Amino acid sequence: MQIKRDYYLNKLIDAKNDGLIKVITGIRRCGKSYLLNTLFYEYLLENDVPDDHIIKVALDDSDNEELLIPKNLSKYIKDKIIDKEIYYVILDEIQLVEKFEGVLNGLLRISNIDIYVTGSNSKFLSSDIITEFRGRGEEIKVYPLSYYEFMSVYDGDKLDGWVEYITYGGLPLIVSMGTDERKTAYLKEQQKNVYINDVIERNDIKNDAELVYLVEIISSSIGSLSNPKKLSDTFKSTAGLNIDPKTISSYLKYLEEAFIIEKTERYDVKGKKYMSTPYKFYFSDLGIRNSFINFRQNEETHIMENIIYLELRRRGYNVDVGVIESKERKENEFTYKQLEVDFIANKGNNKIYIQSAFSIPDEEKRKQEERPLLKINDSFKKIIIVKDYIKRSRNENGIITMSVFDFLLDPNSLDY
Repeated sequence: MQIKRDYYLNKLIDAKNDGLIKVITGIRRCGKSYLLNTLFYEYLLENDVPDDHIIKVALDDSDNEELLIPKNLSKYIKDKIIDKEIYYVILDEIQLVEKFEGVLNGLLRISNIDIYVTGSNSKFLSSDIITEFRGRGEEIKVYPLSYYEFMSVYDGDKLDGWVEYITYGGLPLIVSMGTDERKTAYLKEQQKNVYINDVIERNDIKNDAELVYLVEIISSSIGSLSNPKKLSDTFKSTAGLNIDPKTISSYLKYLEEAFIIEKTERYDVKGKKYMSTPYKFYFSDLGIRNSFINFRQNEETHIMENIIYLELRRRGYNVDVGVIESKERKENEFTYKQLEVDFIANKGNNKIYIQSAFSIPDEEKRKQEERPLLKINDSFKKIIIVKDYIKRSRNENGIITMSVFDFLLDPNSLDY
């Protein structure tokens, strides 16, 4: 089964031969290697690039152990370049090579090389793009399958697919597994022996039980406001453990660096400034999230919010949580209240305010969802996304309401 990942493939095609190192990052098992070694490789062959001008190295393959030594890897690649035509160099899991930045910077001095690398840990990649490559690298972040990609190969209707997707997530291998038992076992194995072990080994964590319990707490409260102090208090009240907020802050950073979670900060819409704390966490894959809590809490309200967040990030938006201070009068007294906009999505000069509302059963609920949006005094698009099967509409205040299925299944749903 071949899953098309045209959004990411087109990004690679657009960046081809631009003189920069293309760094493809993302959580393990999300399909980075497949994107490069299968989809992009096939594209190059179909566009008349000779096979011997595509240099592919899987650095996590034991057969290539000698190539983990920087000078060996550099020599191996240079020895394959025998003419002045363009060579496409694809290096999988480059962070396994010590001082890989020097190898890549050295290769950039060869004019007929176009370099693509993958990595699964931003500690070794994202920051290095800025500091070590000095403007000569660009990051292309890959997420697990979107609902649109998932449905392109799912044998069933979109509602059944939704239930499957919010339960088992979008790791590509999940799609080919036929039973719930296999999917559950796979996700639990990945969670324990790949994601958690990776974080523990990379950061030399001594108490792995603390790390796992932290992820379980976050998993149980996706989309809730939190910070290290609040999480430390939760440890104490629920498990009787005294864990310093600084330790928790380090753990959260490690989980972000492994692309397991993403942090979303709050933004004061009227004051036009970021608020340092608290903030929200969302998971890069809901199947992995569900595996941490043994598939118990499938509350669709918060899960839908996580899915909307991921879709916005896939489409290239920077995403914040909006906060609006509202002055209200009650019985001759004024009070100030903070209203929340679930997401402020920014891309260049484009901004969109989005509310995630699982259901709008009556007018009172609609007013509740519209209220923060109506307090925003600008002309940018304002959207409410609901799970209900409804036709896209725009009311007299300019607020658009659409179904989550229309939002997810139409890549251009935010453009009109």
